Amino acid sequence: QVQLVESGGGVVQAGGSLRLSCAVSGRTFDSYAMGWFRQAPGKEREFVAAITWSGSSTHYAESVKGRFTISSDNAKNTDTVYLQMNSLKPEDTGIYFCVVRDLKTGFFNMALPAPGDYWGQGTQVTISS
Repeated sequence: QVQLVESGGGVVQAGGSLRLSCAVSGRTFDSYAMGWFRQAPGKEREFVAAITWSGSSTHYAESVKGRFTISSDNAKNTDTVYLQMNSLKPEDTGIYFCVVRDLKTGFFNMALPAPGDYWGQGTQVTISS
């Protein structure tokens, strides 16, 4: 069973930085992507960033480009995906969720949730103004 555990959330002032981590275990597929979504109070969950298993391709939401960087460390059956967040704004506040997808499902657009995605429980990020 694939399990994802996020960490690194917290409360920081606007302009500050945070680094989120997501430990992924139990993965049995070889072609996959990992990413981050976030959900602000009263809003829909939205895409933040994604990275392929090789690290060769990354994708960001327009709202975080130039401020956030996604990266990963990959082993045979375990991975860690990071989200370095700089120049944080109050509108970055929300619960951040890690996601892993087996790309053999055929759902290649990581900006949209898909059936079969594996999700973590989320970590709270609060940016104070």
